[in-house]
Amino acid sequence: TSPPPSSFSFIKSNVVFSFSSSSSSLQEEQVKGSDAAACPQQRPLSAGRRKNLEFEPLSTTALILEDRPANLPAKSQEETQRHKLEYEEMVAGAKRRELKEAQKKKRQMKERLRQEESISHAMVIWNNDILPHWDTMKGTRRVRELWWQGLPPSVRGRVWSLAIGNELNITPELYEIFLSRAKEKWRSYSETSSVNDSESDCGASLADRESSLDLIKLDISRTFPSLFIFQKGGPYHDLLHSVLGAYTCYRPDIGYVQGMSFIAAVLILNLEEAEAFITFANLLNKPCQMAFFRVDHELMLKYFAAFEVFFEENLPRLFSHFQTNSLTPDLYLIDWIFTLYSKSLPLDVACRVWDVFCRDGEESLFRTGLGILRLYEDVLLQMDFIHIAQFLTRLPEDLPAHTLFTAMASTHMVSRNRRWAQVSGRAERRLTAASPPPHRRPTAAPPPRLLAAFICSVTGLRIYKVRDEISALQKVKILPRLFVLFQVKNVLFLVKISHYT
Repeated sequence: TSPPPSSFSFIKSNVVFSFSSSSSSLQEEQVKGSDAAACPQQRPLSAGRRKNLEFEPLSTTALILEDRPANLPAKSQEETQRHKLEYEEMVAGAKRRELKEAQKKKRQMKERLRQEESISHAMVIWNNDILPHWDTMKGTRRVRELWWQGLPPSVRGRVWSLAIGNELNITPELYEIFLSRAKEKWRSYSETSSVNDSESDCGASLADRESSLDLIKLDISRTFPSLFIFQKGGPYHDLLHSVLGAYTCYRPDIGYVQGMSFIAAVLILNLEEAEAFITFANLLNKPCQMAFFRVDHELMLKYFAAFEVFFEENLPRLFSHFQTNSLTPDLYLIDWIFTLYSKSLPLDVACRVWDVFCRDGEESLFRTGLGILRLYEDVLLQMDFIHIAQFLTRLPEDLPAHTLFTAMASTHMVSRNRRWAQVSGRAERRLTAASPPPHRRPTAAPPPRLLAAFICSVTGLRIYKVRDEISALQKVKILPRLFVLFQVKNVLFLVKISHYT
């Protein structure tokens, strides 16, 4: 007769995860099935050895305590004792890990409760003390400190709206007028787009197409895709579409520029529809945003030059490393500024950045950029051009707000007793003095490097891939209405360059 199956073979074939000397009925139920005939008997466990244990094995790691099969030499007393100690150490290690995880969760819960209490307390202060007296309170030290700590979500939209202001004097009624025009324009375009697309009217048709339903819809589908609220069928899809469409009619000189959808989406999440449009239009009317969305080369260079002054002042080693690798600010700042970091950072962190932007203006945008570079300085120092550009265009998704703001707090926006406004103004004067008079400037496309960075921010492609694609400005031509038409990966893109001439 064949010997009875060993405990080891039974455990392995049936993946049993618990053992007990008094659980024969449970083991019989586990044996039932495909292996029931193969394992008719279970070798009795060593009761004497189990009596001396103060615990019951709870996982397959307890196999180390089992006796060997009958056809193998039995364990010696020393080996049995060693295996027992090893198993006890494994159990103790598992308990330590569980305790560490429980302590971590407890700390996280405690921190969450602390943050909720802080937000609740701040909300009362904002609603009762600050907002009713906004004009007199907004510049006080107490309010500025609360602002830096982050606005409570319930008052964030209202504070943004008040801080950005309404210099354009836009009313909800005006928004409805331009929204109606946008809807009429889209209806008209959908009826004629398939008929009128001739080469002779290429400039006009493409200019119209830039603010058309198709392009805006395409960009909306790529706006915060992980939230699923702005995509087709989502609760905010039509709302975002309306705000963007109304703006293209309100500012036809700017039109719709890819990337605007992220700014509008953040505002929609915090404001009502008409108020979101009013704030959106006034925000894009700020000098920095106007320079970038119009792709004003000279003004953009002014901002880049001022940024490099503070970059060298705060992070000299990293600045030198970037210089060595010929990595200039336009390769990463364009994408950050275009969307006010809402595309590059986690949404909750981006909202904190917006809080400070509404408090400090354009200076905070470049301070945030320096904070990011400071935060990842050690990592970036180990990278070359391609990997730096790739890293900065796809920042880590787990970037915590407190670490970024700690890095920003360590960034000093004073260079030789000059603040941001003075440094940027001086940079603008230098560029103006170095450039030829307007009537002598040649008509030309943007520099390939700047165009590559812009394409990267617009298309979401890796910067080094874009650089290779348009290394010779492949299929780039100037259209009659001062647009650049270029092709990347068989997709046509249109860039307004009216300020290059």
